[in-house]
Amino acid sequence: MPTDQDSWPTLDELEREEIELELPGLSETDAYGLGMLAVTAAGEQRLPVSVGVWRAGRQLFHCGLPGSTLDNDGWLRRKGRVVMRFEHSSLYMARLCHDKQVTLTERYGLPASRYAAAGGAVPLRVRGTGVVGWVGVSGLPQLDDHRFVVDVLRKLPR
Repeated sequence: MPTDQDSWPTLDELEREEIELELPGLSETDAYGLGMLAVTAAGEQRLPVSVGVWRAGRQLFHCGLPGSTLDNDGWLRRKGRVVMRFEHSSLYMARLCHDKQVTLTERYGLPASRYAAAGGAVPLRVRGTGVVGWVGVSGLPQLDDHRFVVDVLRKLPR
């Protein structure tokens, strides 16, 4: 029986997407601009999400929009830990676990209380450097969270 995850992008598609979204740099000012771009887009759509931008283990931006909750903040951090651990989007890792029919805990021994393989956090790759951080949202169904972040990142200059 097909599941919603069967209609998700493939691992190859998600990996290509991550490469496409590579940035020329990520300063504190860039992180603030990215966060505000996400907040503006979410506000226009009246989305009840939390938005976060992190670099090198440091939170550079956070905003909880109307309707978001403390739980969204927790999910956001858990998804971001997955990005930094595996240098792939949290949706990529959710797809990988789905395809292998395992959980992160079963496959990697990571506690579910700290790591969530659920869409919504995307690595921030800097050209010539690699993954330096992540941007994410939480508050929508996980595929929608992921798509929202990708759409925002596509608006940035390359």
